[in-house]
Amino acid sequence: MFVSLNEFQQEWKQEASLTGKILNTLTDESLDQSVALDHFSLGELGWHLSQAIYGLFSAAGLKFEGPERGAGVPESAKEIADVYEQISSNLLRAAGEQWTDETLKQSITVFGRETTIHGIMRFVIQHQAHHRGQMTVLMRQAGLVVPGVYGPSKEEREQIGK
Repeated sequence: MFVSLNEFQQEWKQEASLTGKILNTLTDESLDQSVALDHFSLGELGWHLSQAIYGLFSAAGLKFEGPERGAGVPESAKEIADVYEQISSNLLRAAGEQWTDETLKQSITVFGRETTIHGIMRFVIQHQAHHRGQMTVLMRQAGLVVPGVYGPSKEEREQIGK
């Protein structure tokens, strides 16, 4: 649970940086990689992260610019990463301008579920971590070198000899 807006902003910056590492490793050629035809591809997962930030925080009452739910997945890995970085910045700026420490305690209903603003904050961070994990598997299948997230990746451990 976040008890201050600053606490959320600091954690968001760290988590968004980790997501950015993953997104900035994607290539245009890797975007179609999926585990099966009826599952999200790497590109769809990357795009979903940006859309979910906007969708969930907008549903919680925060006003800022972001990709609409129906917006198609960009064909460029760089565009996906750039939009994610922009939406992340927009989120931090809007939260700092529109919310206070007291706001985090407010009870809200989002998509028919009762929660609080700090509950949405925690959910979005966990949601991102969940999809980053899925993406690392697909990245390996696509032949990409996976960057470390919460510790060194296999390739990074090999480079440092551990």
